[in-house]
Amino acid sequence: MAVSVEAPARAEPSDRARAGFLPWVIPAVLFAATSAVVGVIWDISWHRTIGRDTFLTPAHIAIYLSGIVAGLSCGFLVLKTTFAGTPEERAASVRFWGFRGPLGAWVCIWGAIAMITSAPFDDWWHNAYGLDVKVLSPPHAVLALGFTAIQVGALLLLLAWQNREHSGRGPALGWLVAYGMGVLILNKSIMGFQYIAFPNEMHHALFYQVSAGLFPIFLVAGARATKLRWPATTAAGVYMGVLLVMIWVLQLFPAQPKLAPIYNPVTHMVPPPFPLLLVVPAVVIDWLMRRPAWLNDWLRAPLVALAFLAVLFVTQWFFSMFLLSPASESSFFGAQRWDYNSRVGAWTHEFWNVEGNPVTPRALAVAALIATVSARIGLWWGNWLARVKR
Repeated sequence: MAVSVEAPARAEPSDRARAGFLPWVIPAVLFAATSAVVGVIWDISWHRTIGRDTFLTPAHIAIYLSGIVAGLSCGFLVLKTTFAGTPEERAASVRFWGFRGPLGAWVCIWGAIAMITSAPFDDWWHNAYGLDVKVLSPPHAVLALGFTAIQVGALLLLLAWQNREHSGRGPALGWLVAYGMGVLILNKSIMGFQYIAFPNEMHHALFYQVSAGLFPIFLVAGARATKLRWPATTAAGVYMGVLLVMIWVLQLFPAQPKLAPIYNPVTHMVPPPFPLLLVVPAVVIDWLMRRPAWLNDWLRAPLVALAFLAVLFVTQWFFSMFLLSPASESSFFGAQRWDYNSRVGAWTHEFWNVEGNPVTPRALAVAALIATVSARIGLWWGNWLARVKR
Protein backbone atom coordinates (compact mmCIF):
# COMPACT_ATOMS: atom_id res chain seq x y z
CA MET A 1 0.00 0.00 0.00
CA ALA A 2 1.45 3.34 -0.99
CA VAL A 3 1.46 6.03 1.63
CA SER A 4 1.76 9.68 0.66
CA VAL A 5 3.19 12.19 3.07
CA GLU A 6 2.43 15.84 2.58
CA ALA A 7 5.16 18.37 3.18
CA PRO A 8 4.37 20.67 6.11
CA ALA A 9 2.90 23.93 5.01
CA ARG A 10 5.12 26.97 5.41
CA ALA A 11 3.93 29.26 8.19
CA GLU A 12 2.59 32.58 6.98
CA PRO A 13 3.64 35.76 8.79
CA SER A 14 0.31 35.88 10.61
CA ASP A 15 0.81 32.25 11.74
CA ARG A 16 4.30 33.05 12.95
CA ALA A 17 2.93 36.01 14.91
CA ARG A 18 0.33 33.83 16.57
CA ALA A 19 3.05 31.25 17.30
CA GLY A 20 4.79 33.85 19.41
CA PHE A 21 7.70 34.96 17.22
CA LEU A 22 8.88 38.30 18.59
CA PRO A 23 9.81 40.91 15.96
CA TRP A 24 13.50 41.81 16.12
CA VAL A 25 12.65 45.51 16.34
CA ILE A 26 11.20 45.06 19.86
CA PRO A 27 14.44 43.98 21.58
CA ALA A 28 16.21 46.69 19.56
CA VAL A 29 14.00 49.50 20.90
CA LEU A 30 14.09 48.04 24.43
CA PHE A 31 17.88 48.16 24.22
CA ALA A 32 17.63 51.77 23.02
CA ALA A 33 15.30 52.69 25.88
CA THR A 34 17.65 51.13 28.43
CA SER A 35 20.77 52.65 26.88
CA ALA A 36 19.31 56.13 27.32
CA VAL A 37 18.65 55.86 31.06
CA VAL A 38 21.96 54.06 31.69
CA GLY A 39 23.76 56.82 29.82
CA VAL A 40 21.99 59.59 31.73
CA ILE A 41 22.74 57.99 35.13
CA TRP A 42 26.34 57.50 34.02
CA ASP A 43 26.55 61.12 32.84
CA ILE A 44 25.24 62.45 36.17
CA SER A 45 27.84 60.32 37.96
CA TRP A 46 30.52 61.65 35.59
CA HIS A 47 29.68 65.25 36.45
CA ARG A 48 29.49 64.51 40.19
CA THR A 49 32.88 62.74 40.08
CA ILE A 50 35.03 64.24 37.32
CA GLY A 51 33.26 67.47 36.44
CA ARG A 52 34.91 68.18 33.12
CA ASP A 53 33.66 66.30 30.09
CA THR A 54 33.72 66.33 26.30
CA PHE A 55 31.00 65.56 23.80
CA LEU A 56 32.24 62.00 23.18
CA THR A 57 32.34 60.68 26.74
CA PRO A 58 31.23 57.04 27.18
CA ALA A 59 28.06 58.28 28.91
CA HIS A 60 27.17 60.56 26.00
CA ILE A 61 27.81 57.72 23.54
CA ALA A 62 25.40 55.48 25.48
CA ILE A 63 22.75 58.21 25.36
CA TYR A 64 23.03 58.95 21.65
CA LEU A 65 23.35 55.25 20.82
CA SER A 66 19.75 55.05 21.99
CA GLY A 67 18.61 57.46 19.30
CA ILE A 68 20.71 55.81 16.59
CA VAL A 69 19.48 52.27 17.33
CA ALA A 70 15.83 53.30 17.70
CA GLY A 71 15.88 55.54 14.62
CA LEU A 72 17.55 53.01 12.32
CA SER A 73 15.55 49.98 13.47
CA CYS A 74 12.18 51.75 13.36
CA GLY A 75 13.07 53.51 10.10
CA PHE A 76 13.82 50.13 8.53
CA LEU A 77 10.54 48.75 9.93
CA VAL A 78 8.57 51.60 8.34
CA LEU A 79 10.28 51.10 4.95
CA LYS A 80 9.72 47.34 5.09
CA THR A 81 6.05 47.73 6.06
CA THR A 82 5.51 50.33 3.32
CA PHE A 83 7.18 48.56 0.42
CA ALA A 84 7.32 44.88 1.40
CA GLY A 85 4.82 44.46 4.21
CA THR A 86 2.29 41.66 4.34
CA PRO A 87 -1.42 42.55 4.36
CA GLU A 88 -1.48 41.79 8.10
CA GLU A 89 1.50 44.09 8.75
CA ARG A 90 0.01 46.90 6.70
CA ALA A 91 -3.35 46.52 8.45
CA ALA A 92 -1.59 46.84 11.82
CA SER A 93 0.16 50.08 10.83
CA VAL A 94 -0.44 53.82 10.74
CA ARG A 95 -0.12 55.87 7.54
CA PHE A 96 2.00 59.03 7.64
CA TRP A 97 3.23 61.01 4.62
CA GLY A 98 2.57 58.00 2.39
CA PHE A 99 4.60 55.63 4.57
CA ARG A 100 3.21 52.93 6.83
CA GLY A 101 4.45 51.68 10.18
CA PRO A 102 3.29 50.88 13.71
CA LEU A 103 2.43 53.85 15.91
CA GLY A 104 5.28 52.98 18.28
CA ALA A 105 7.78 53.07 15.42
CA TRP A 106 6.68 56.57 14.43
CA VAL A 107 7.04 57.77 18.05
CA CYS A 108 10.54 56.24 18.24
CA ILE A 109 11.54 57.90 14.96
CA TRP A 110 10.38 61.28 16.26
CA GLY A 111 12.35 60.71 19.46
CA ALA A 112 15.48 59.75 17.53
CA ILE A 113 15.22 62.90 15.38
CA ALA A 114 14.86 65.03 18.52
CA MET A 115 17.89 63.39 20.14
CA ILE A 116 20.12 63.75 17.10
CA THR A 117 18.99 67.36 16.65
CA SER A 118 19.88 68.16 20.25
CA ALA A 119 23.49 66.98 19.86
CA PRO A 120 25.00 69.92 17.90
CA PHE A 121 22.66 72.30 19.75
CA ASP A 122 24.02 71.03 23.09
CA ASP A 123 27.63 71.34 21.90
CA TRP A 124 27.01 74.94 20.79
CA TRP A 125 25.23 75.72 24.09
CA HIS A 126 28.21 74.52 26.14
CA ASN A 127 30.66 76.50 24.02
CA ALA A 128 28.54 79.63 24.44
CA TYR A 129 27.46 79.37 28.10
CA GLY A 130 29.79 76.85 29.73
CA LEU A 131 29.49 73.25 30.87
CA ASP A 132 26.09 72.31 32.24
CA VAL A 133 25.09 75.73 33.44
CA LYS A 134 21.56 74.35 33.85
CA VAL A 135 20.40 70.74 34.08
CA LEU A 136 17.27 71.56 32.07
CA SER A 137 18.85 73.78 29.46
CA PRO A 138 16.99 73.97 26.11
CA PRO A 139 19.18 71.31 24.41
CA HIS A 140 18.88 69.02 27.44
CA ALA A 141 15.09 69.44 27.39
CA VAL A 142 14.97 68.45 23.70
CA LEU A 143 17.23 65.47 24.44
CA ALA A 144 15.03 64.37 27.35
CA LEU A 145 11.89 64.62 25.20
CA GLY A 146 13.65 62.54 22.58
CA PHE A 147 14.63 59.57 24.69
CA THR A 148 11.31 59.72 26.55
CA ALA A 149 9.59 59.38 23.17
CA ILE A 150 11.76 56.36 22.39
CA GLN A 151 10.74 54.72 25.66
CA VAL A 152 7.06 55.45 25.03
CA GLY A 153 7.42 54.18 21.45
CA ALA A 154 8.98 50.96 22.70
CA LEU A 155 6.00 50.52 25.04
CA LEU A 156 3.54 51.12 22.21
CA LEU A 157 5.25 48.53 19.99
CA LEU A 158 5.15 45.99 22.81
CA LEU A 159 1.55 46.71 23.72
CA ALA A 160 0.37 46.51 20.12
CA TRP A 161 2.04 43.10 19.84
CA GLN A 162 0.61 42.01 23.20
CA ASN A 163 -2.92 43.19 22.37
CA ARG A 164 -2.91 41.37 19.00
CA GLU A 165 -1.56 38.15 20.54
CA HIS A 166 -3.89 35.13 20.35
CA SER A 167 -1.61 32.26 21.35
CA GLY A 168 -1.80 32.60 25.11
CA ARG A 169 1.63 34.22 25.31
CA GLY A 170 0.17 37.50 26.59
CA PRO A 171 1.60 37.06 30.12
CA ALA A 172 5.08 36.41 28.70
CA LEU A 173 4.84 39.61 26.67
CA GLY A 174 3.55 41.28 29.82
CA TRP A 175 6.99 40.87 31.38
CA LEU A 176 8.51 42.88 28.54
CA VAL A 177 5.81 45.54 28.82
CA ALA A 178 6.46 45.81 32.57
CA TYR A 179 10.18 46.14 31.83
CA GLY A 180 9.50 48.98 29.40
CA MET A 181 7.28 50.72 31.96
CA GLY A 182 9.98 50.28 34.62
CA VAL A 183 12.53 51.99 32.36
CA LEU A 184 10.08 54.84 31.83
CA ILE A 185 9.58 55.15 35.61
CA LEU A 186 13.36 55.30 36.04
CA ASN A 187 13.50 58.05 33.41
CA LYS A 188 10.92 60.12 35.29
CA SER A 189 12.75 59.60 38.59
CA ILE A 190 15.87 61.03 36.95
CA MET A 191 13.87 64.07 35.83
CA GLY A 192 12.91 64.65 39.49
CA PHE A 193 16.45 63.95 40.71
CA GLN A 194 16.93 67.15 42.66
CA TYR A 195 13.62 66.73 44.53
CA ILE A 196 13.32 63.01 45.32
CA ALA A 197 16.72 61.33 44.94
CA PHE A 198 18.51 62.03 48.22
CA PRO A 199 17.28 60.60 51.54
CA ASN A 200 17.92 64.02 53.08
CA GLU A 201 14.86 65.24 51.13
CA MET A 202 12.42 62.67 52.51
CA HIS A 203 11.20 64.47 55.64
CA HIS A 204 9.72 67.51 53.94
CA ALA A 205 6.46 67.93 52.04
CA LEU A 206 7.80 68.61 48.55
CA PHE A 207 9.29 65.11 48.31
CA TYR A 208 5.88 63.48 48.80
CA GLN A 209 4.12 65.93 46.51
CA VAL A 210 6.58 65.39 43.66
CA SER A 211 6.49 61.61 44.16
CA ALA A 212 2.69 61.71 44.18
CA GLY A 213 2.71 63.38 40.79
CA LEU A 214 5.46 61.31 39.17
CA PHE A 215 4.81 57.67 40.01
CA PRO A 216 1.10 56.73 40.28
CA ILE A 217 0.43 57.58 36.63
CA PHE A 218 2.98 55.03 35.39
CA LEU A 219 2.36 52.34 38.01
CA VAL A 220 -1.41 52.50 37.48
CA ALA A 221 -1.18 52.64 33.67
CA GLY A 222 1.12 49.63 33.67
CA ALA A 223 -1.20 47.75 36.01
CA ARG A 224 -4.19 48.43 33.74
CA ALA A 225 -2.52 47.73 30.38
CA THR A 226 -0.17 44.82 31.13
CA LYS A 227 -1.28 41.19 31.00
CA LEU A 228 0.63 40.20 34.10
CA ARG A 229 -0.41 39.24 37.61
CA TRP A 230 1.76 41.85 39.39
CA PRO A 231 2.55 44.43 36.69
CA ALA A 232 3.11 47.54 38.87
CA THR A 233 5.31 45.54 41.25
CA THR A 234 7.35 44.20 38.33
CA ALA A 235 7.79 47.67 36.82
CA ALA A 236 8.88 49.08 40.20
CA GLY A 237 11.29 46.16 40.54
CA VAL A 238 12.82 47.01 37.15
CA TYR A 239 13.26 50.64 38.24
CA MET A 240 15.01 49.51 41.43
CA GLY A 241 17.02 46.77 39.73
CA VAL A 242 18.56 48.94 37.01
CA LEU A 243 19.42 51.65 39.53
CA LEU A 244 20.96 49.15 41.96
CA VAL A 245 23.16 47.70 39.21
CA MET A 246 24.35 51.22 38.35
CA ILE A 247 25.12 51.88 42.03
CA TRP A 248 27.13 48.69 42.42
CA VAL A 249 28.99 48.95 39.11
CA LEU A 250 29.87 52.67 38.94
CA GLN A 251 31.65 52.81 42.29
CA LEU A 252 34.03 50.05 41.13
CA PHE A 253 35.74 52.38 38.63
CA PRO A 254 38.57 54.68 39.79
CA ALA A 255 38.10 58.35 38.89
CA GLN A 256 39.35 61.75 40.02
CA PRO A 257 37.97 65.29 39.76
CA LYS A 258 39.31 67.45 36.93
CA LEU A 259 37.41 70.68 37.51
CA ALA A 260 37.95 73.09 40.41
CA PRO A 261 36.99 73.76 43.12
CA ILE A 262 37.63 70.34 44.69
CA TYR A 263 36.46 70.08 48.30
CA ASN A 264 35.86 66.34 48.42
CA PRO A 265 38.73 64.41 46.74
CA VAL A 266 36.79 61.36 45.54
CA THR A 267 38.74 58.41 44.15
CA HIS A 268 35.96 56.41 42.45
CA MET A 269 32.85 57.20 40.44
CA VAL A 270 30.10 58.64 42.65
CA PRO A 271 27.06 56.33 42.44
CA PRO A 272 23.46 57.55 42.31
CA PRO A 273 21.50 57.58 45.57
CA PHE A 274 19.74 54.40 46.65
CA PRO A 275 16.40 53.97 44.80
CA LEU A 276 13.04 54.57 46.41
CA LEU A 277 11.35 51.42 47.73
CA LEU A 278 8.61 51.74 45.12
CA VAL A 279 7.93 48.01 45.14
CA VAL A 280 6.13 48.35 48.48
CA PRO A 281 3.38 50.79 47.33
CA ALA A 282 3.38 49.03 43.94
CA VAL A 283 2.28 45.78 45.59
CA VAL A 284 -0.65 47.65 47.14
CA ILE A 285 -1.53 49.22 43.78
CA ASP A 286 -1.59 45.82 42.08
CA TRP A 287 -3.88 44.47 44.77
CA LEU A 288 -6.27 47.44 44.63
CA MET A 289 -6.41 47.43 40.83
CA ARG A 290 -8.12 44.01 40.98
CA ARG A 291 -10.33 44.52 44.04
CA PRO A 292 -13.18 45.20 44.23
CA ALA A 293 -14.06 44.39 40.64
CA TRP A 294 -17.23 46.52 40.59
CA LEU A 295 -15.44 49.79 41.47
CA ASN A 296 -15.34 52.33 38.62
CA ASP A 297 -12.24 54.32 37.73
CA TRP A 298 -13.44 57.57 39.32
CA LEU A 299 -13.71 55.85 42.70
CA ARG A 300 -10.67 53.64 42.21
CA ALA A 301 -8.34 56.60 41.52
CA PRO A 302 -8.58 58.24 44.99
CA LEU A 303 -8.45 54.81 46.67
CA VAL A 304 -5.26 53.86 44.84
CA ALA A 305 -3.79 57.35 45.37
CA LEU A 306 -4.37 57.39 49.12
CA ALA A 307 -2.96 53.88 49.50
CA PHE A 308 0.12 54.78 47.41
CA LEU A 309 0.81 57.93 49.42
CA ALA A 310 0.26 56.28 52.81
CA VAL A 311 2.53 53.32 52.07
CA LEU A 312 5.20 55.50 50.44
CA PHE A 313 5.13 57.88 53.40
CA VAL A 314 5.67 55.17 56.01
CA THR A 315 8.25 53.32 53.91
CA GLN A 316 10.46 56.25 52.93
CA TRP A 317 10.12 58.17 56.19
CA PHE A 318 11.79 55.41 58.17
CA PHE A 319 14.05 54.03 55.45
CA SER A 320 15.54 57.47 54.86
CA MET A 321 16.50 57.59 58.54
CA PHE A 322 18.46 54.38 57.99
CA LEU A 323 20.15 55.77 54.85
CA LEU A 324 21.40 58.77 56.84
CA SER A 325 22.79 56.58 59.59
CA PRO A 326 26.35 55.13 59.68
CA ALA A 327 24.86 51.65 59.18
CA SER A 328 24.15 52.44 55.51
CA GLU A 329 27.67 53.57 54.62
CA SER A 330 28.62 50.56 52.53
CA SER A 331 29.09 49.75 48.86
CA PHE A 332 25.75 47.90 48.85
CA PHE A 333 23.68 51.00 49.65
CA GLY A 334 26.10 53.50 48.10
CA ALA A 335 25.07 55.99 50.77
CA GLN A 336 27.07 59.07 51.78
CA ARG A 337 28.85 59.31 48.42
CA TRP A 338 29.02 63.03 47.69
CA ASP A 339 30.16 65.20 44.78
CA TYR A 340 33.77 66.30 44.46
CA ASN A 341 32.74 69.95 45.00
CA SER A 342 30.68 69.28 48.16
CA ARG A 343 31.99 70.42 51.54
CA VAL A 344 31.18 67.22 53.44
CA GLY A 345 30.00 67.88 56.99
CA ALA A 346 27.22 67.29 59.48
CA TRP A 347 24.63 68.46 56.93
CA THR A 348 25.10 65.24 54.94
CA HIS A 349 23.53 63.27 57.82
CA GLU A 350 20.65 65.69 58.35
CA PHE A 351 17.21 66.14 56.79
CA TRP A 352 16.95 69.28 54.67
CA ASN A 353 14.27 71.97 54.56
CA VAL A 354 12.25 70.40 57.36
CA GLU A 355 11.27 73.75 58.87
CA GLY A 356 10.83 75.59 55.57
CA ASN A 357 8.55 72.95 54.02
CA PRO A 358 7.25 70.75 56.84
CA VAL A 359 5.08 67.67 56.46
CA THR A 360 1.70 68.87 57.73
CA PRO A 361 -1.85 67.55 57.27
CA ARG A 362 -2.45 70.28 54.73
CA ALA A 363 0.72 69.39 52.79
CA LEU A 364 -0.24 65.71 52.78
CA ALA A 365 -3.76 66.63 51.60
CA VAL A 366 -2.19 68.46 48.66
CA ALA A 367 -0.02 65.40 47.95
CA ALA A 368 -3.13 63.17 48.10
CA LEU A 369 -4.93 65.42 45.59
CA ILE A 370 -1.91 65.34 43.26
CA ALA A 371 -1.71 61.54 43.58
CA THR A 372 -5.43 61.24 42.79
CA VAL A 373 -5.07 63.26 39.60
CA SER A 374 -1.97 61.24 38.66
CA ALA A 375 -3.76 57.93 39.32
CA ARG A 376 -6.82 59.00 37.32
CA ILE A 377 -4.65 59.99 34.36
CA GLY A 378 -2.88 56.65 34.73
CA LEU A 379 -6.20 54.80 34.55
CA TRP A 380 -7.24 56.74 31.45
CA TRP A 381 -3.85 56.17 29.81
CA GLY A 382 -3.84 52.49 30.78
CA ASN A 383 -7.31 51.99 29.27
CA TRP A 384 -6.04 53.50 26.02
CA LEU A 385 -2.83 51.45 26.07
CA ALA A 386 -4.86 48.26 26.57
CA ARG A 387 -6.61 48.96 23.24
CA VAL A 388 -3.55 49.80 21.14
CA LYS A 389 -3.20 47.33 18.27
CA ARG A 390 -1.31 49.31 15.63
